[in-house]
Amino acid sequence: MNLTGIMVGFSTFFCIGVFHPIVIKAEYYFGTRCWWAFLLAGAGCIVGSLLIRAMFPSTIFGVVAFSCFWSILELFKQRERVEKGWFPKNPKKEYKEKP
Repeated sequence: MNLTGIMVGFSTFFCIGVFHPIVIKAEYYFGTRCWWAFLLAGAGCIVGSLLIRAMFPSTIFGVVAFSCFWSILELFKQRERVEKGWFPKNPKKEYKEKP
């Protein structure tokens, strides 16, 4: 019995679950200016995925890499959600008011 597919699926599900609150907290404390951190982390994971010979860890690094890249988009969407009032604003940050 080959459990690799199930393990990759669970790991992907777990990774998505972990990145969701990370994006929310990152936007709350840093705004969208921290997008480059997700880009660097994703690029590092891509390099790791290319250099690791074992299939499972290489796959997981790839999943984390693209979760980081997707988080860049979600960071900007999270800002829009905050502006709509769906998530709390950080009182220490300035937000542009829409006319």
